[in-house]
Amino acid sequence: MLPLPQRMKEQFLNLLKEKAIPQAEHSLYIKWLRYYLDFCHKYGFARSHSESLPHFLDKLKQKRQSEAQRRQASVAVTAWYELLRSGQSYLKEPEAVRQDETAYAYEQQKSCGEPSDAIAGSSSPGERALTAAVSSKSAQAGWTACIQGLSNEIKVRHYSPKTLKSYSTWIFKLRHFTSSKDPQLLSSSDVKEFLTFLAVEQKVSASSQNQAFNALLFLFRHVLKKDFGPVDGVVRAKQRPYIPVVLSRQEVDAVIRNLKYPYDLVGKLLYGCGLRLSECLSLRVQNFNFDAGVLTIHDGKGKKDRTVPLPQSITPDLEAHLRRVKNLHRLDLAGDCAGVFLPGSLDKKYKNAAKELVWQWFFPAKALTYVPEAKEFRRYHLHPTHAQKAIKKAVCKAQIAKRASAHTFRHSYASHLLQANYDIRTIQEMLGHSSVKTTMIYTHTIRTTTLKDAKSPLDFDPSSSS
Repeated sequence: MLPLPQRMKEQFLNLLKEKAIPQAEHSLYIKWLRYYLDFCHKYGFARSHSESLPHFLDKLKQKRQSEAQRRQASVAVTAWYELLRSGQSYLKEPEAVRQDETAYAYEQQKSCGEPSDAIAGSSSPGERALTAAVSSKSAQAGWTACIQGLSNEIKVRHYSPKTLKSYSTWIFKLRHFTSSKDPQLLSSSDVKEFLTFLAVEQKVSASSQNQAFNALLFLFRHVLKKDFGPVDGVVRAKQRPYIPVVLSRQEVDAVIRNLKYPYDLVGKLLYGCGLRLSECLSLRVQNFNFDAGVLTIHDGKGKKDRTVPLPQSITPDLEAHLRRVKNLHRLDLAGDCAGVFLPGSLDKKYKNAAKELVWQWFFPAKALTYVPEAKEFRRYHLHPTHAQKAIKKAVCKAQIAKRASAHTFRHSYASHLLQANYDIRTIQEMLGHSSVKTTMIYTHTIRTTTLKDAKSPLDFDPSSSS
């Protein structure tokens, strides 16, 4: 992160003093301003426009900065805007300012690996700054349209929001790698250099590189409407076989014993039904059929539905939990709550569905969520992060020397079914896998009892067959 030009820093500090901000905090405000300027350069936002501030604060939130830190950053950037709008000496000396600005932009471009003559074609620092500004504005508009197009294409195909998040991340990284090159000028050589950079310099895993490749392929085909072209000679990250971590039944019980309510029930469903964490937390009351002993999972990975048997041993616990959910639902109806969040546009199609019992979350969040657009409160389900932390803490308390997580319950479920001689195709259906090849990985997690020596069926003992 480069330092601020001295003239800019002096004017900014003077403004902080006028605002009676304690001098001990001045260095923090300088830090937030430097972060903001680097953010605008990296992602192509205009640093002199207030429209960039919400994107910057959202980035800080993604980086897990606290609300107090984000507030302080907002004050720093707002002061920067005020400085730009004021008539102070910093803005009254255009030539000196342009030289400072040009030097700052030049150092930034040089730090990104851009050739030193990238902005040297102009005859004066002022012209170079103007050319860079026009180019940056054009590229920013192109990338803004590109990201919006990506969002539209993914939503049209009803892909997961996580897919949009991961694809957007890779496209932002490509943008930074190409120094905000106009997206319409991107070529397969840019993609080749980027993927090679990921494998050689960043040393990313094979799965991360493949995800980046898929994101850029989607960008070219569906957003830019361009032929991706051959990408030969790309250094690919080495694909390594992955054997999932599996807990024994005793270890599973030990972890669940160290989980507090309602996370103990979450753990029992993860292991007892082989659910993904997202599938478990997004369960609604209507998914449970206690009479038939069946649990229905709607819109699992790949938007697929499936059914699995409910564990009879935890049915009393599930029914007791359902009674608590009903009590909470009654309190929500009596209070100022508009109901739960519904998928898609069901809320518009069925006006009262959000308040119906069948649509209530089976694992509701403890607090209501405020929706600013509708100016109302709604209830969401338990946050995945809370469940992950609870399980991680329980694993530590149980002193299990394995790298176990919430997904380990699902791996253990499949491995224990295979160990009990259940058919691999049956396990595939219960896990919701599209291909049996995915399920076959669990053959490596248990001891095999398959006979290795080939023998003709004619030589089998007839008395041993049933």
